[in-house]
Amino acid sequence: MAYGLLKGKRGIISGALDENSIAWKVALKAKEEGAIFTLTNAPIAMRMGAIKLLAEQCDAEIIPADATSVEDIENLFTKSTDILGGKVDFVLHSIGMSPNVRKGKVYTDLNYDWFKQSIDISALSFHKMMQTAYKQDAISEWGSVVALTYMAAQRTFPFYSDMADAKAVLESIARSFGYHYGKYRNVRVNTVSQSPTPTKAGSGIGGFDKFFDFADKTAPLGNATADQCADYCITLFSDLTRMVTMQNLFHDGGFSMTGISEEVMELVNKE
Repeated sequence: MAYGLLKGKRGIISGALDENSIAWKVALKAKEEGAIFTLTNAPIAMRMGAIKLLAEQCDAEIIPADATSVEDIENLFTKSTDILGGKVDFVLHSIGMSPNVRKGKVYTDLNYDWFKQSIDISALSFHKMMQTAYKQDAISEWGSVVALTYMAAQRTFPFYSDMADAKAVLESIARSFGYHYGKYRNVRVNTVSQSPTPTKAGSGIGGFDKFFDFADKTAPLGNATADQCADYCITLFSDLTRMVTMQNLFHDGGFSMTGISEEVMELVNKE
């Protein structure tokens, strides 16, 4: 059921790769709620994914952009405002990648050049997007910027490797830029810490299936789905959350607040 929460709003949605992507779900929900927007992803990701199908479903134009390139991001905002007919009201940052994780490097034996790439792609890209928008004055007053994160920024998950550090930087950028953008244009900036979600990126992490089950058994409400995360992001883009900013918002069925569950205790006792 649609509520018209984004009627008349314009946006930019990054990171949609395939129908399992949270960004893909956000795009569909944004369209349903009345928004118009552009889609963006890295050229290599666009070749791997099915973003053209999503663009057709959402009547959206695709603007390829390397999130580490300021020039590409400048072009993204300039073209988006031209295509959409004005400043954007919301931006979704759904970008993250670690060469160390992809290539099986453990945290105690990182390749530092790859580590820099992890930080650049997964965190500094967030700053670059907002700094570009800030300089271009490309986001409307009372606009909303949301980035997807994970609670490995607060707690240690050994398999998450250097992505945990990247997410910590991402969340710090949200707080710092959230202050400046709030003072400048009342733009709010938040991160959403989602449950383990079987996306292409998430499933590429070693031991994901077992951890997914563990989190599902720990959270009193179970794991939040990608569709449910999309619903939450839509509320953050809407005018209903105008005074929420600089927050890291846990969307994980209560996992982040639960020490241990009865289900997990039963598994331990069986062993």
